[in-house]
Amino acid sequence: MSGSCLWTTSLVLLAVCAKIAVWANNGDAVFIREFTLIRRDHLAEEPLHDGGQKPEDPSSRTARSEEDRDTLWDAWGSWSECSRTCGGGASYSLRRCLSSKTCEGQNIKYRTCSNVDCPSDAGDFRAQQCSAHADEQYQDQYHEWLPVYNDPDNPCALKCKAKGSGLVVELAPKVLDGTRCYTESLDMCISGICQIVGCDHELGSTATEDNCGVCNGDGSSCRLVRGHYKSQHSSGKTEDTVVIIPYKSRHVRLILKGPDHLYMESKTLQGVRDELVLDRPGQYYIENTTVDYQKLSDKEVLRITGPLGADFTVKVQFTGGTDSVVQYIYYQPIIHRWRETDFFPCSVTCGGGYQLTSAECYDLRSGRVVVDQYCHYYPENVKPKPKLQECNMELCLDSDGYKEIMPYDQYHPLPRWESSPWTACSTSCGGGIQSRLVSCVEEDMQGTITPTEEWKCLYSPKTAILQPCNTFDCPTWLAQEWSPCTVTCGQGLRYRVVLCIDHRGLHAGGCNPTTKPHIKEECLVTVPCYKSKDTLPVEAKPVWHKQAIELEEEVTASEEPTFIPGPWQPCSRTCGAGTQHRTVKCQVLLSFSQTIVDVPDDECEGVKPATSQPCYSSPCSVDLGEAGESEEVEEEEEEEEKGGTLQREELHDWEYEGFTECSESCGGGVQEAVVICLNKQTREAADQSLCVSSRRPPRLLQDCKTQPCPPRWETGEWSSCSATCGVGLMIRTVVCTHRPSRDSNHTLVLRDEDCQNPKPSPLQACNRFDCPPMWDTHDWGQCSQSCGGGVQRRQVLCKQRLADGSILELPDTFCPTKSPTSQQPCGEKECPPEWVTTSWSQCSVTCGNGIQTLQAVCRKKEVNGRYLTADPKNCSLLARLNRIRPCFFKPCENSVKPDATILSQKKVYIQWRKGKKVHLGIGGYAYILPWTTVVLRCPTRHFRKGQIHWLKEGKPLVNLPHLSITSLGYVKIHQVRASDAGIYTCVAGEAQEHLVLQIIGSKQKLSVAESMLRRQKVGRPDAISAQERFQELHISLNRYDAIIERLLNHKESIRDEKYIADKSPASEKNSSTLEDEGSEIYIPEVLVADTRRLEEIMKNFAEDLGGLREEQLIAQLLSELTVAQGETNESTLHPPESAESSTQEPLHYKPNTKVHTARPRNPLIIQRSKKIGEGPQSEMIVYVGMPVFLQKPVVSLVLKCEAVGNPDPSVTWTKNGKELRYSSRVGLFPTGSLRIQYPSKGDEGLYTCTARNRFGRTSLSSSVQITGGKGRICVQGNSVGANGLACSERRNGSRSAELCQGQACLFRWRVDAWSPCSATCGGGAQTRIVRCMKGPEGRSEEVESPNCLGAGRKPSDARPCNLLPCARWATTSWGPCHGRCVGPSLATQHRYVYCQDPNGTRVPHRMCTGLHRPSSLRNCTAEACALQWLVGPWTQCTATCGRHGFQSRQVTCVHLRTGKAFRDRHCTWRPRPASWQRCNILSCGRAGGICRDSTRYCEKVRQLELCLLPHFKSRCCFSCRNT
Repeated sequence: MSGSCLWTTSLVLLAVCAKIAVWANNGDAVFIREFTLIRRDHLAEEPLHDGGQKPEDPSSRTARSEEDRDTLWDAWGSWSECSRTCGGGASYSLRRCLSSKTCEGQNIKYRTCSNVDCPSDAGDFRAQQCSAHADEQYQDQYHEWLPVYNDPDNPCALKCKAKGSGLVVELAPKVLDGTRCYTESLDMCISGICQIVGCDHELGSTATEDNCGVCNGDGSSCRLVRGHYKSQHSSGKTEDTVVIIPYKSRHVRLILKGPDHLYMESKTLQGVRDELVLDRPGQYYIENTTVDYQKLSDKEVLRITGPLGADFTVKVQFTGGTDSVVQYIYYQPIIHRWRETDFFPCSVTCGGGYQLTSAECYDLRSGRVVVDQYCHYYPENVKPKPKLQECNMELCLDSDGYKEIMPYDQYHPLPRWESSPWTACSTSCGGGIQSRLVSCVEEDMQGTITPTEEWKCLYSPKTAILQPCNTFDCPTWLAQEWSPCTVTCGQGLRYRVVLCIDHRGLHAGGCNPTTKPHIKEECLVTVPCYKSKDTLPVEAKPVWHKQAIELEEEVTASEEPTFIPGPWQPCSRTCGAGTQHRTVKCQVLLSFSQTIVDVPDDECEGVKPATSQPCYSSPCSVDLGEAGESEEVEEEEEEEEKGGTLQREELHDWEYEGFTECSESCGGGVQEAVVICLNKQTREAADQSLCVSSRRPPRLLQDCKTQPCPPRWETGEWSSCSATCGVGLMIRTVVCTHRPSRDSNHTLVLRDEDCQNPKPSPLQACNRFDCPPMWDTHDWGQCSQSCGGGVQRRQVLCKQRLADGSILELPDTFCPTKSPTSQQPCGEKECPPEWVTTSWSQCSVTCGNGIQTLQAVCRKKEVNGRYLTADPKNCSLLARLNRIRPCFFKPCENSVKPDATILSQKKVYIQWRKGKKVHLGIGGYAYILPWTTVVLRCPTRHFRKGQIHWLKEGKPLVNLPHLSITSLGYVKIHQVRASDAGIYTCVAGEAQEHLVLQIIGSKQKLSVAESMLRRQKVGRPDAISAQERFQELHISLNRYDAIIERLLNHKESIRDEKYIADKSPASEKNSSTLEDEGSEIYIPEVLVADTRRLEEIMKNFAEDLGGLREEQLIAQLLSELTVAQGETNESTLHPPESAESSTQEPLHYKPNTKVHTARPRNPLIIQRSKKIGEGPQSEMIVYVGMPVFLQKPVVSLVLKCEAVGNPDPSVTWTKNGKELRYSSRVGLFPTGSLRIQYPSKGDEGLYTCTARNRFGRTSLSSSVQITGGKGRICVQGNSVGANGLACSERRNGSRSAELCQGQACLFRWRVDAWSPCSATCGGGAQTRIVRCMKGPEGRSEEVESPNCLGAGRKPSDARPCNLLPCARWATTSWGPCHGRCVGPSLATQHRYVYCQDPNGTRVPHRMCTGLHRPSSLRNCTAEACALQWLVGPWTQCTATCGRHGFQSRQVTCVHLRTGKAFRDRHCTWRPRPASWQRCNILSCGRAGGICRDSTRYCEKVRQLELCLLPHFKSRCCFSCRNT
C-alpha cells in the first residue's frame, strides 16, 4: 500500500492514532487501537483506485442472511482477533451498506472473548497502557506513570498519575477495548464507552452472582452464618479466638466494639500457616485474599469480599479495660455437594436401550467423593434426580429382516409409573388391606399410552401396591348401671341403658344386634307387701340423684361472631318424655352502628349449641278401674306376651337410646335416658304410636359431670359509653370466680392466673363515628390582678373528634353555636393599702456631691384600677421602700477640681505576625503589619472618656469610612494601610500624649505616610518639613527604626531556616510539620518592648561594637521579648533552653523551644542550613546535618539536635554507627543536643542523632573533622588564645587571673527553690536565691554574678503568686419546695449564690472565678409531685389490616399511695402516655391492585348501605366494589 490506500465502495476505516489505514491480506479490517467508521460519500474527495488492485471477490464475504437481504446491509464480516489474550477482551465484526442511501442500524458489533484469568505475573491491563507512555515527555520531563482507577466522571479515559509528584494527566481519551471500567466490576470499555458485562461474560447481560459466588445462582450452595462474641478479661488470657471462617467463604464482615484489637491467622489446605497483624487501616493481602481493615475511634471493622483462599481464624488481643463485643456475618460454602455422574452403560447393545445417571457426594476441599451421609447433612442439598436417555439405537439383525425402531426425540416423554385406583378395604374396622396395580407405561408422540418393561421406569422409585386401611377398633356394646327396682316391695322390674360405642367414644351404630345385652330384667325387693294383690308396679322415686335445675349462662353478642341461643319452647308433651326446641343464630355486634345482625353459621367458631332436647315434666297417670279390672288388664298383657297374637307388639318395642345432655357442665348435673319406639327388624326408630304405651319403660335419671367446676370468668354488665361520638369506651367487670359445690351459693373470687385464657375483654369501643364540630375550652389561666379587679383568660378552639380517635382543629365558623367566652373578670376583692413610689426627691445640695431619696406614698387601689391616696397609718404595717442614690448638680465655686491625667505607657509595639485585631495604648511607638484592625486607647483619670479629642499630626482627627472615634474615646482603624501612618495625639483637657504609628511594608521595610511625603515635596514654600513638625510635637519619628528593622530582618532569617527545614527529605519530615505560619505560635503576635531597654541597646550600637555583637544583642532582645511575653501571658510553661541547659550554652534565639506548638505525630529533626557560629567563650554551635570542620581549637563543640513530635521523642546519639559513650567531657543537654568539651583528633567521626517515639523514628548525621593547631588553650575571663606569649604575659601579669582547664572553667547560674507565697489570696510574692557558680558539679564554688553574664540571662529571683482575689462564694437559705416536678414525689428548690469579699460586701461574680461555686438548685420531697400516670390495657385492634385500625387504653392521673384520681394537669410534669395508637398497619393487598375486605362485617355494611361512606368503602373494598 505504498503511495495510496485501498478505498472500498462505501466504507473507509481510519486509524486515528496511527494516521494510516491498516488492512489484512484477506481484505478484512484488523483490530487497531482506535478507529472511526465513516461513509465514503462523507469524504471531501474520493481517491482513485490502484490499477493493480483487484475488486473484492463477492464469494469471499459471508453469506447474507434473510434479514440482511431485506435491508440494505451486506452480511457481517468475520470476527476480529481478540483485543486481549486473557482477562476478558473484545472482538468486533463489521458490515457495509450496499446502498447509496442511509442504512439503519450499526455497522459494527462486539462480543467478549478470552474470558480466562491472566497469570499472576501478567500485570494490570490499565497499568500496562500507562507504562507505555513512559518514553514520552510530558512538560519536558519523563515520568513513570501509574494508573488511576475508578474515575467516576470518565472511567474509560486513560488517566495516569506520575510517580513521586502526584501529577494526574489524561494521556489518552480512550483506553484499549477490553479494559475494565472499574476494579470491582466486569464491565469493560469498548470504543471509549463503558459497556455492561454480566457474570456470564456476555455484553449487555444483567446476570449477577449470588452471595455464594454462583452466576445466576439461587443462593442454595452456601448458607448465612452470623453470630457474636464477647471477650472475658476476667479469664486471665491475653488473647482468644473469635471465629474460624472456612475456606471459600464470601462477604465476611466483622465489627469489634471496645478497647481490644483484632488480628488474623490463616491455614491453607496444605497446612501452611501465616499470621496477619492489623497495625494500620488499609488493605492487606494474605493467601490470595484481600482484607479491608478500618480502625475508628470506638470500633474496628474487618471486611473480606472473598472467596477466602484458606481457613481464616480471627482472634482478639486483650488490652484491658472493659469487655469488647464482636459481631460477625459471612456466607459459608456448603463443602459437600451432590455431583451428577456420567451415564451408566447402555441397557442393550442394539435395537434401542436406555442409560441412567446417578449423583455422588463430592468434597470441595479435598476434591474426593465421600459417602452420601455428608450431603444429607445439609437440608439445602437436594439430590438431583437420575436422567434417562436412549442409547445404541442402531438396528439389531433379525430373521425377518431389520426391526424399525422409532427413535425418541425431544418431544417424546420418558416412561413413567402409572397406578390404578385403590380397591375397597377388606374390612370395615379392625384393620384391613387395599391394593392397586402399578405398571410402567410409555406415551408415544400421538398420546397413546402402552405398557412397557419395568426396568425403563427404575430411574424413579416404584409406587406402593398395598396399604393398610380401617385400622380403627370396631364398635362395641357398653351397658350402663341398673336402675333401682320399680317397686318398693315384692317383685318388680329394673332397667339399664345399653349404648353402641365406636373407636372415637361416640354413640353410633355398627354393633352386632345379636350380642346386645338386655335392657330389662326382673328384680325382687325383700320387703313384704301387705296388700292382698298389688296393682300395677308403682314407680319409686329414685333416691340416688337429686333433680337438677338447668342453668345456662346467658350469651350476648360481641364484635366476634358468636352462636346466640334463644329460649326453650314448651315441652311437646305435658307428661312423660317429650321434645322441646329453640332457635340458635350466629350473630355479631357492629361496633360502628351498635346494631346486632345475623351472619351465616360458618362465620361462628366452635360447635353450634343443640336446637332440641328431650323433656320430661311428670309421669302420665293411668285411669284404672277397680282392682279386678286391673288384674284383667295384667292378665291380658301376660297373655299377649306369651301368645304373641298382636303383630304390632311383636314388631315394635320400647328401647333406651342414649342420654340427654347433662344439665350442668360441671359441679354435678342430671341426664335422662331417652326412650324411643324401635322397629325390631330394621333397628330403626318408629313412631311412638306403634309401641304399646303401657309397656313404656320408666323414666331413668343419672348423675353427670360430678367433678367440681374449675374457676371461670364472670362478667358484669357493660357500662354506658364514655363518649357519645368520636369513639368511646364501655367498661365491665371481669373477675375469676369459683363455686365450691353446686349446692353452695357462695362464690369465691380468685386471681386472674387461676382462670384459663383468654380473659374476656373488660373494654370495648363504642360510638365509633365522627363527632360534630364543637367548642373545646381550656382551663382558666391565672388572674391578671390578685385584687382590685383583674381578668383571666382561657383558650377556646373549635375542634372535631374523628372516628379514629384523632382530634381535628377547625376554623371557628365550623362550630354551629356561639363561641364560649374566652375571658372573665376576677380578683374583685378590695386591695389593701400599699406604698407606691412616685419620683426622686431633689438633690440634697446645690453644688458638689449629694444624695436623692425615692419618695413613696400610701395609696389604695380601687376596682376600676385607679389609686386613691390613703392615710399613711394604714400602710405603717408594711415595709416602706427607702432608696438613696448619689447626685451631682454642679461643681462648687470654691472646690478644687483635680487636673486630668493620661495614663500613658512608654512602650514600643512590634507586630510579629498577622492577626485580626491589635490593641495599642497611647504613648510610644507602634510598628503594625498592613490590613490589621488597630484599636488606639487613651486611658485617663479625672476626665470623661467621651470628651477625649484626637489629633493626627497636630490636626483634628475626623471619621473616615475605615476610621472611627467611638463614644468611649478610643480610635478604631479597620484594615490599617500606609496612609494611616503618622503621629496620633490624645488630648484630655490640658494633657496630651502621642503615639507614632508606622506600617511594616514589603521586605520588612517601614512605610512612610503620604502626609509625611507631601510635607517634604519641593515647590511648597509654605510647607514645613516633617521633621520640623515632629519637633513641634516634641517626639522623634525615627527613634527606633534601626532596631526594629534589624528585628524584622532576624525574622526573615528564621523563615529561611524554616524553609530549608521544610525542604528536608520526605523520610525525615512530616508533611504536617511547620507548613504554615499558624505553626509558628511560639512567638507572640505582638512584641512589646520597653523604651528604656531599646535606649540601652541603641547606646551599645553607638559604641560600634562590631557586626557580630550587634547580631547577638538583637537576638538577645528578641529572646527577652518572647520570654517576657510568654511569662506575661502565662503561656510559656518552660524556660528557654539556655536557662535549663549547661551554663556554657551560648545565648541564641530558638524558635522551637516554645511549647504548645502544632507538632507532628511522627518524630522530626529540624535541619538548619548553616551553623550558628562561635559563642562568647569560643564555643562552636552547629545544627546536626551540617558538616563540622574545626580549624582552630575551641572550648566546646555543640551539635544541636532539635526533635519534635507528638508524643515528645527520645533522642539518642551514635558515633560511627556505635552507641556513643558519655563522660565528663562528652555529655547531653536536656534538650537532646550533644556537647563535646575541648574536642581533639580522637573525637573525629560521624555523629548521628536519632529521635524515636511510638509512631516511628528518624535520624540525621554530621561528620566532625579537626584540622586545627595542637596547642593547649589559655582562657582568662572571656578571652581565648593559643599557648604562647599572650598566656605567659597574662599568667605573670596578674595573680587574680586564674589559669584553668576543663570543667573548672564552667560558669553557670544555680537557683534555689521558691519560698512560700507571702499571701494566700489577693496577690503575694515568692522569692528564691540565684547564685553564679564556677567549677564542676560537686566541687563548684560561688563567684561574683558578672562572671555568669555569658551563661544567659539571669533567672528571675521573684514572682507574683496567689493572684486570685480574697473573695468567696456565699449562699442564702433554701427556698420553699414548690419548683417543677422532676420525679415521683420530687420537686426542685432554689437558693441564691453570690460572691462576696471578706467584709461581706457583694462583688461581681468574676471575682470568685476559679473557686468552687455551690449549687443553686436541688431536689426536694413534695406531696404535690406524688402523682403519676396510670395506664390500662390496650383494647383489641379495630381492624386486621389497612390504615384504619387503632386501639385505645385508659390513662389517668392518680396518687402514688392512695390511688385517688386527679385532673390530668397535675401529672404534666411527666409526658402523658398515649391513650390510643394505630395497630395492624399492614397492607390489605391494595398496593398490587387487589381489592380485599379488611373486616368480617362487610356483608352487613353492604346490606346497611354504608358503602357510600369513604371510611367503610375503604375497609370493605371487595364488598362495596359494585356500589
